[in-house]
Amino acid sequence: MDPLRFDGRVAVVTGAGRGLGREYALLLAARGARVVVNDVGTGIDGRGASPSPAHAVAEEIRAGGGEAVADVHDVTGAAAARELAAVALERWGRLDVLVNNAGISVLRPLQELSDEECRRVLDTHLGGTLNMLRAVWPHMAAAGYGRIVNTCSEALFGDTGLSVYAAGKGAVLGLTTSLAAEGASLGITVNAVVPVAATRMSLEAVEGDDQLAATLTSLFPARHVAPVVAFLAHEGVPCTGELLHAAGRRTGRIFLAATEGALSAGDPTPESVHEHFPRIRSTEGFRTPQSVSASMAYSMARLGVGGTEPLALDLSTPASPA
Repeated sequence: MDPLRFDGRVAVVTGAGRGLGREYALLLAARGARVVVNDVGTGIDGRGASPSPAHAVAEEIRAGGGEAVADVHDVTGAAAARELAAVALERWGRLDVLVNNAGISVLRPLQELSDEECRRVLDTHLGGTLNMLRAVWPHMAAAGYGRIVNTCSEALFGDTGLSVYAAGKGAVLGLTTSLAAEGASLGITVNAVVPVAATRMSLEAVEGDDQLAATLTSLFPARHVAPVVAFLAHEGVPCTGELLHAAGRRTGRIFLAATEGALSAGDPTPESVHEHFPRIRSTEGFRTPQSVSASMAYSMARLGVGGTEPLALDLSTPASPA
């Protein structure tokens, strides 16, 4: 097939000064995109700041013949996110692609996290993603075109020490699926990548285990994730609202699903739920509804009301006062 190119497109990549974000920015630029390389230059835990990483990557792109500008706005602030979007618009007059990659890591059991650490993690993952989505959305909607790639995590599957980090990524999942539906009529696709890669964050998490660190570095180089992000950022992407799992040379799909469940003969009771629990949780049959309406329609059909077509719900219109 023809190479997937980004000639004439303008991309903003947050957290692009190191690791995964750097690989995304380099690949998009190599494929013809003009790139705003955003990075505050913080430590893994979100402390400190340095303009050097963003400027280094932007210079690397320019040295290779591409077009790039460095940016150090902190996307945890709504005003700063709008200013970041303005950098692309003022420099090149358009904004086609947003890759929300900025993230930090504070991995400890819930009871050991301070209030400030919880706030910092959520401000970056949820706040930063939401701020950037709100900053670019009006411009993409007006243009009738946009490609957004958010970043989720295997933390969604759960593990110890991941509670607040996973909460932030779970919120990003909700933003991805909801805005995919909202953007469908506007020419905007919203997907997410779930990367597995040897980065500063992942290598810190296995610090002291040299063998595991070597395995991560060997099997999951950050450069293997970038092609998945480029695919999701391309004008020809055939999906929206989906999560692609990028783990080394393996790419898969992660999805929300609902089991067929069990139908009670009468009003459910705690005892009937207990009795039918094996069937309730069985994954032999499942659905992947693409909207709240589709999910509700299925439940209603199982109860003998209506068909299986999505309901004509307009969740964007406030209810009239009683």
